[in-house]
Amino acid sequence: MPAPTPTMSRTQKDRLTSDLRMACMRISRRVRFESRTDVAPHQFSVLVRLEGGPRTPKELAEIEQVSAPSVTRTVNTLVERGLVARSDDPTDGRQVILSLTAQGKQTIKETRRRRDLWLATRLEHLTDAERALLVDATALLERVAAE
Repeated sequence: MPAPTPTMSRTQKDRLTSDLRMACMRISRRVRFESRTDVAPHQFSVLVRLEGGPRTPKELAEIEQVSAPSVTRTVNTLVERGLVARSDDPTDGRQVILSLTAQGKQTIKETRRRRDLWLATRLEHLTDAERALLVDATALLERVAAE
């Protein structure tokens, strides 16, 4: 029978909540900004949203929870760079459909590769026991995120 786990106090729970949130935010930020990519994080987010299939600018604005003008600026940049293609909606001539180009798909692949490499390099500095602990922690974080 496993030993009982001590109950955390409210203060300890609050501290864990704050520390965990901050650690997750720092890792996320560092992976995004230090993986040295030519695509800004907000641009990459739009590319990934288009990876699931073509969308309208309005749909992107809703998904990203930003204003239509903000999405328009981001999309214009991505179109100029050849990462996103614009086409007329065949059923509604007033609507524009956005989709990834081959270069856009390659940019997603390369950005993910660089981000994974950045994190993998940091994980190499850990012991086998620390990496095993992260395997367990990852499963827990996935469970928390799914709730």
